[in-house]
Amino acid sequence: MDLRLADNIAQELEELIFDGTFSDGDRLDEVKLAEQFGVSRTPLREAFQRLALSGLVDLIPRRGAFVRQPGPVELMEMFEVMAEFEAVCGRLAAMRISEEALKDLTDANARCQQAVDTGDPDTYYLENERFHRIIYKQSGNSFLEQEASKLHRRLKPFRRQQLRFRGRMAQSMSEHEDIVRALEDGLADDTANALRSHVAVQGEKFHNLMASLKNTAER
Repeated sequence: MDLRLADNIAQELEELIFDGTFSDGDRLDEVKLAEQFGVSRTPLREAFQRLALSGLVDLIPRRGAFVRQPGPVELMEMFEVMAEFEAVCGRLAAMRISEEALKDLTDANARCQQAVDTGDPDTYYLENERFHRIIYKQSGNSFLEQEASKLHRRLKPFRRQQLRFRGRMAQSMSEHEDIVRALEDGLADDTANALRSHVAVQGEKFHNLMASLKNTAER
């Protein structure tokens, strides 16, 4: 099976959920969606599995896949934990990161900047994802890397949604540069603090994210 096809379908379904085409509690009809996307049910079911990992879909045996939007408390709690995971990864990476990995981070940042310049949030997210996974790996702790990656996948649609807010890509890019500088200088506390602030959805960022989800649900 083409895993990239399943990824693409999952991303399109995310957009349909966020733009209000599918609302909380709606059942995702396999037959209609397979026809809509011009695919068999196999990649569609794999896409449902990906959405279930991010919490956007509940898979109920013998009933099917149902849209699920996490509430504000649950979402805030997940981002709170994600911010701490990232901070720990950054703290360890500052002491362990290789020169090659630093070059890879710089390359990811250059590609992120290109996406900012062209106003392309999807490309930005792909390189942003690469950026964070390098840091997880450079923590040198495989268990932490796995747990951080797992939660990262679950929050993927919400982290991507943030990038669509006006000015957020440029702000994120600036934060990336601060993170790389702290890593280059081997400053564990500064790296941890920079990553925590970068990922945490507090104040205005969280308000904007929840308002976006609420507006989607009400359409």
